[in-house]
Amino acid sequence: MALRLSPIGRGIVTMIVARPLVNERKPMNSVSLTPAMSLTGDRWKKNSGELTLQCRRQLTVFNMRVAGLVAGPRERWPLSGDNFIVDMDLSTEALASGRRLRIGTALIEIRPECHDGCSKFAARFGPDALDFVNSLEGKRLRLRGLLAMVIEPGIVTVGDDIVAL
Repeated sequence: MALRLSPIGRGIVTMIVARPLVNERKPMNSVSLTPAMSLTGDRWKKNSGELTLQCRRQLTVFNMRVAGLVAGPRERWPLSGDNFIVDMDLSTEALASGRRLRIGTALIEIRPECHDGCSKFAARFGPDALDFVNSLEGKRLRLRGLLAMVIEPGIVTVGDDIVAL
C-alpha cells in the first residue's frame, strides 16, 4: 500500500498551512514556530500563560499520502486543517508519544492525545474517509495525523527535513 511507503524516522515538509480564521486556510512557504505563539499566522493562542491541554496541542501534522488519498488533488490538502503535511511515517510504531522531532530549525514534541477525524473532516472528504482514518488500524497508523507542541523555536520551510530524535 502506498500509504506505508513514507520514510521512517525522517521525512520532508511538503506543505505548510496557517489557519488565520475558522475555516480559512493559508498555504505558506515558510513559518516561524514558538512555544508561546505556535505557528506564525495561525489562530492558535496560548491561554493565560498556563500550559493547558490546548497549549500542548499547538500543531497538527498529516501525512501527504493520506491527504492525497482522502482529499484528492494537492490544492485540496489544506482543507484537512493541518499545519504541516509531510512525507513521513507517523504511525505509533514509528513515532511514540513524547518523541521529539527536529522540523526545520524548530523542535516539536508528539502529544499522546489522538488526532481523530471529526464532522468537519467528514463534511470535506466524506464519511468513508472519516471511517477510514478513525478505524483501529487508522488510529494505529495515525492516518488522521498527530498533535504536537513547540519545544524550541525555529523556522520551518517547505522542503525542510523532519528528523525523529
